[in-house]
Amino acid sequence: MNDAAHVDIEEEQAAADATHADTLLTRVAKVERELGEYKKLYTLLREENERLKRGLLGQKAEKLPQNDAQLSLAILELMMAGANETPAPPPEDEEQEVAAHTRQKPKRKPLPAEWPRVYIELVPPEVEREGFDAFTIMGSETRAVLERRPASCVVVEVVRKKFVRKNEKNSLTTEVLIAELLALPIEKGVAGPGMLAETIIRRWCDHQPLHRQEGIYARDGLDIARSTLCGWHTTMAASVLPLIQAMKADAWLAPYLCTDATGVLVQAPERCTNGHFWVLVAPDKHVLFEFSNKHDSAAVDKLLAGYRGYLVADAHAVYDHLHRSGQVVEVACWAHCRRYAFKSLESDPERAKRALAYISALFKIERAIADKPRKKKEAMRDKKSRPLVRDFFAWCEAEKDLVLHESPIATAIGYALNQQKALERFLDDGRLPMSNNISERNLRRQAVGRKTGSS
Repeated sequence: MNDAAHVDIEEEQAAADATHADTLLTRVAKVERELGEYKKLYTLLREENERLKRGLLGQKAEKLPQNDAQLSLAILELMMAGANETPAPPPEDEEQEVAAHTRQKPKRKPLPAEWPRVYIELVPPEVEREGFDAFTIMGSETRAVLERRPASCVVVEVVRKKFVRKNEKNSLTTEVLIAELLALPIEKGVAGPGMLAETIIRRWCDHQPLHRQEGIYARDGLDIARSTLCGWHTTMAASVLPLIQAMKADAWLAPYLCTDATGVLVQAPERCTNGHFWVLVAPDKHVLFEFSNKHDSAAVDKLLAGYRGYLVADAHAVYDHLHRSGQVVEVACWAHCRRYAFKSLESDPERAKRALAYISALFKIERAIADKPRKKKEAMRDKKSRPLVRDFFAWCEAEKDLVLHESPIATAIGYALNQQKALERFLDDGRLPMSNNISERNLRRQAVGRKTGSS
């Protein structure tokens, strides 16, 4: 072997050793990074375990501390065109928005003028003893005190008098005149419209189950069985069905629909079963509810039978078959995206705060343009929101390979990237909302009823 060949072999060996060393260094760096991530998760789980031992519960609201200066700075930097530029003063409309949300001393609202009033006149003891003739009235002071009279049921007796014409009194063909029966929601029932409405409102809005209503009416001296109340509601449900169908048909004409579902326990002979309440919202028009035994694609098909258009919902798999057909266009919810980032706040605060800063800036823009017309919304979203969305997803792409697999922040980033097209859809149509919060707000009544046992 000549010297030149020997040198080439040594150079190749040195290059191979250098490559191997670089590979080892890369692997070591990756292991160290993953070790740091595991240490964060271990610390988080240990803290959660200690809180559980002490019986402490953390906050449920997805809000950061107001004094988090780092997040506030990040939001300002994002809103004012980047971290390398000096933040400019906020525009006038944002100053007005901040002023509008500043906590002020609450003012007592005036009592409704149409409510019945009782007047009580108080006079000093001297005036009572000596009489009004000895004094001159110089004015008065009035203070309104809110009181309440006990609610009560009223028996309405409908009297239908019979009439005959005087000149036909002794005739064989005398015609007896009597007014038609009063129209009632339940034809032969004893309950009037007001009574029926109260029992329905108490059950579905005030979350008082029928056995509690039975006790409430018993205290008033009214003996009414829960089975009777249940029969009333069943009859009324059939009566309002045409109205519900008309509302649903009108909702189908809306530019988009919002939907969500929540689970409830349903009584059964041996043990409770799981059921689901679905909400369907046509904003500014209708809020509809439906019940299903299962949370599956069949329930979605029943809920949205015949609908074509935009659907704002979470990323649950039960909606996937609608989106594949192309007749229902998916619009994802940024509030759900924010929720995943918030859940990773304790295990990876730096990345979580970065993600929350982007999303918070987007929501701040939406609040500022909430009352703007469609075209102006689209222009403002294109100018302010689109760059933020682009930077957010670029950051997600850069971070996805650096986070620990199946960690909370990896789940948050994965959710955002999987739903990227659906999350970006609101940018192109000013009618579409950025989140599905309206559905969750309307489902609260079911969640409250689930806690009180009225569902």
